[in-house]
Amino acid sequence: MSAPTATRQSPPVRRTPGTRPAPDGPHTGSRAARWTSRGAVHGILVLATLYSVLPLIWLVTSATKSVGDFSATSAFEFADFHLFANLGDLFAREDGVFWYWIRNSLLYAGLGAVLGALICTACGYAIAKLDFPGRRLLLSVTLAGVLVPPTALALPLYLLASHLHVVNTFWAVFVPLLTNPFGVYLARTFADASVPDEVLEAARLDGAGELRIFLTIALPMMMPGFVTILLFQFVAIWNNFFLPLVMLTDPQLFPMALGIFQWSTRALQFPDYNPLVITGSLLAVVPLITAFVVLQRQWRSGLSAGSVK
Repeated sequence: MSAPTATRQSPPVRRTPGTRPAPDGPHTGSRAARWTSRGAVHGILVLATLYSVLPLIWLVTSATKSVGDFSATSAFEFADFHLFANLGDLFAREDGVFWYWIRNSLLYAGLGAVLGALICTACGYAIAKLDFPGRRLLLSVTLAGVLVPPTALALPLYLLASHLHVVNTFWAVFVPLLTNPFGVYLARTFADASVPDEVLEAARLDGAGELRIFLTIALPMMMPGFVTILLFQFVAIWNNFFLPLVMLTDPQLFPMALGIFQWSTRALQFPDYNPLVITGSLLAVVPLITAFVVLQRQWRSGLSAGSVK
């Protein structure tokens, strides 16, 4: 009998550190590199920038046109400069009602964003760091509130405001905007990550109360989250349209979004409202851009300070 022949096994392939496995096919690596190359990423960013900036450019060019030039020229074409005339007509139309709209929007969005962000931050901190009965249930209700669209709450809020006899008042719009379930959830997540329990226990041992601990210790640590919630609140309240539409009938209580919308409905029959709507829309964008620029700087500085600490 012949002896069985021993099968020779190929030695294992050794990989040097830092080498990558070969791609599945000859074109897989080149295809992936093509879509993840720097030029492709820059091209996508340029398209996204144009998508965001072109409407703003159209507002700037259209706000400088008269009624005749608005319909006779193209979208991005400049004509005779009528911006100051449009601004004068904007603030003089209907006994200067646009001044009331600016005041109302600043009160709704400015004061409402600050108070709302403070309330959301305090609620999120309490859910994250305080031990009280029903904390998990409260967190579950908050998460459920995030899933409810604001338009679904408009009718119940109107019925409640009607029962309290505050319909067509400032408070009918201002008070419901002070709470935001998403802001509470975001504050709770940020409190878990940025406020150590040891610091809170040390403050309690020193005799500090819970309100003082939150205002002097927890809130400065949560400042980047507070600024983020403030920015979200400001943008949401400034662009809020449906709730004032349901609650208000007095034009002097309208925010800018609702007032400009009502003027836009008249532009179909009265073309002289077109420059007013466009110029008013351009002015309505300026506070949003300012808030983004200012708060984004504070947000970045707060994040960098927290990383150093």
